[in-house]
Amino acid sequence: MPHAAHPVVSRREGLWVAVLTAVFGLWLVVWALVVPAFQAPDEPAHFDAAVHVATGSGWPAPGTLHVSNAVQAAQQEQAAGDASTWSTTSELLAAHPGDSATVNQMTQHPPTAYALDALVLRAVHYGSLRWDHALLALRLVDALLVMPLALLAWAAVRRVTRSPRAALIAPLALFATPQLASIGASVTNDAPVLLLGGVVVWLATRLLTGDLRTRTLVALGVVTAALVWTKGTGLPAVPFTAVVALVSGAGVLTLGRRALRTALLLATTAVLGCWWWLHNLVTYHRLQPDGYAAIRPHADFPPGEHPSVLHFLDVSWGTVARTFWGSPGQRAQVSIGDLLTAVLTIVAVLVVLLWAFRRPRTGPDTRAAAWSLAVFPALLLLLQTASSARAYLDTTQVAGTQGRYVFPALLALVVLSALAWRRMPRTARGRDILATGLAVVAPAIGLYGLAVVSSWFWNAARGPLTASGIARYEAWGPVPFVVVAGIAALVAVGLVASVVQVVRTPRPGGAVPVDRSAHV
Repeated sequence: MPHAAHPVVSRREGLWVAVLTAVFGLWLVVWALVVPAFQAPDEPAHFDAAVHVATGSGWPAPGTLHVSNAVQAAQQEQAAGDASTWSTTSELLAAHPGDSATVNQMTQHPPTAYALDALVLRAVHYGSLRWDHALLALRLVDALLVMPLALLAWAAVRRVTRSPRAALIAPLALFATPQLASIGASVTNDAPVLLLGGVVVWLATRLLTGDLRTRTLVALGVVTAALVWTKGTGLPAVPFTAVVALVSGAGVLTLGRRALRTALLLATTAVLGCWWWLHNLVTYHRLQPDGYAAIRPHADFPPGEHPSVLHFLDVSWGTVARTFWGSPGQRAQVSIGDLLTAVLTIVAVLVVLLWAFRRPRTGPDTRAAAWSLAVFPALLLLLQTASSARAYLDTTQVAGTQGRYVFPALLALVVLSALAWRRMPRTARGRDILATGLAVVAPAIGLYGLAVVSSWFWNAARGPLTASGIARYEAWGPVPFVVVAGIAALVAVGLVASVVQVVRTPRPGGAVPVDRSAHV
């Protein structure tokens, strides 16, 4: 069936997209090796949940799973001595059977990600591996899942902007969020969410730019179903994709035809993806029960104290901003800096709000696509804020706020940013300078974040890595330091070459035509 034409991609452009994707993958590997075991957010709980499934323990009701004694023993080993003294996973399970009294909240989520982790653990014969190497295997698989984000970012921006240069900058923009690398290269259920969320946004950009084929629409429904089967943060993708389906084809298809297509999309998502959530509603009378309910019960504010909107917004939105850009660590104890985080947040938000939704001076009108894409991150932020507000009123604690909860819609933010930054300069020279600046600054922020994290964990936060820091890594790290240094060098070379390629890529001389007559 006729459909919207692909932008013309040269062999050279395709080669550099492959290079950028590979460099981003190596970047994730570096983070998987640099962040100490169990130091990524909620990593002990994620690893423990994977081990429970791998050992056949099933998936109990929310709040009833407890961290295994073996995983707690692994944490104690990590604190007590260097890696040469650490046990294999089988040794830990045999020496420390059963579960502890510590609640593992992860059964509030679907078991999808942990079933995948269990398959990986069994494939690598995790029992015979030292526990930190079993954990590293899961980290590397998660990094492999997240690596295609670079390709998807390029494809989505290329589709909407039709600019080869803007599209090449898109993968580099992913380096500007050290938190993304920290999360994506850890043991987490967010890794498949990042991949599936990226595919959802990419398919949405195709629909919004004229690809009205039924198979594209159905593919969007299938991927959205897989996303909601993985984690609750994927649920806002359902109304987002409905908006996309209803908007796509406006001016080509009648409103009734678009409504039928929207119904087909939602039906596909519902049939394939609703079962876990229906189970929750029937069994627990809630869409997603609180895995912490047993240890974070209802509490009243002390006498004389009342809920404070200012306090809630300060803690909630401050935490979201900090943990979106770069605040890695099990307790978010290391940060790229409050000032830098504030500047990045203010600049990014203002640029998108001021320029992303304007009518372009030349080329097709992208306003409908921009407003549609903005729905996804907006819903994630609103729902997270509402959930956190309910928890605050119920428990007096401002909890459940994390920047990584916005990451399912990260590529939507990348596309909106690409639209906005391209519209700021009014001269060709200005566009050249801005493109070069963005290509340099984005990975520079990421490299700074890696330096901060490396210094914090391996050099007692005393600045650049020293001989004592290297010796510490040799004793506690999962691989020899020379391996990390070698991969980091490849990343640096790849980034420099990619920035040079962005500078050399000419401005688009004209828009690549899109067949607006495409129909189902």
